Amino acid sequence: MRNGKVNFVWIIGQSVWRPAVEILILAVGLYYAFLFIRGTRGAPVVTGFLALLLTLTIVTRVLELKVLNSLLSQFFGVLATAVVVIFQPELRRILAELGNLPILNPVREQRENIEDIVQTVDRLAPVHIGALIAVERNQQLNELVEGGIAVDCELTPEMLETIFFPNNAIHDGGVVVRDGRILRAAAIFPLTQRQDLPKSVGTRHRAAIGLSEESDAVVIAVSEETGGISYAVRGQFVRNVTVDELRAFLTSALVRRQEPRGLRQRLRALLARYGGGTKSTLL
Repeated sequence: MRNGKVNFVWIIGQSVWRPAVEILILAVGLYYAFLFIRGTRGAPVVTGFLALLLTLTIVTRVLELKVLNSLLSQFFGVLATAVVVIFQPELRRILAELGNLPILNPVREQRENIEDIVQTVDRLAPVHIGALIAVERNQQLNELVEGGIAVDCELTPEMLETIFFPNNAIHDGGVVVRDGRILRAAAIFPLTQRQDLPKSVGTRHRAAIGLSEESDAVVIAVSEETGGISYAVRGQFVRNVTVDELRAFLTSALVRRQEPRGLRQRLRALLARYGGGTKSTLL
């Protein structure tokens, strides 16, 4: 009799903990999926699609429309493919950071590159010379930028000033920087499609935001109209910063003090980095 009670308790325990674990896994997965989707450009598309799908499902179940109900059940399989297509830039950026090892540049060299960029911006901003500089990190920008001229020269303030000088034939467009070298000039960056930006945000700034949405690059912009300094990273856009604030930001973004070790810590860092969405900061 006692063995029967033990077996009964064991069976009940087996039937309880498995569904509990499944519910916990689904809840955590849905929570982080919501954090990932929230604030991205594809969020309204997914929200509208799910609302329409849920409404049609309820209507077909209530009215017992068997044909439509069968067709709708097949759309749930298509939803996974649709999510991959809609969030391709975000997924590509996260997978690129997971798959790539950090660039092991010496800290001193990184700081010198930062000072070259800051010095250039400090010279261009007071005289209202526009500039657009994209600094590569883990993800290369070859597939995202169009046109431009291959330069492949050492990064120096003098070279950047020469490129952005108004009378220069290649002053329009953006500059791509990688490992302390200027790769391309007069490149065309993808423009953001966001509709919540102020009218004062021009094409140069929209290009900075657009490239930061599609990649993990850090993009610095100098306004030709106001001389204001701005930067964009992961879709976040901060305007009218000082030179010291720009230096502090570039140091925190480009100088790696301690990379996460292990898959668990790296996943946690990525979730913390992208979980907050891509809302911009417009100052």
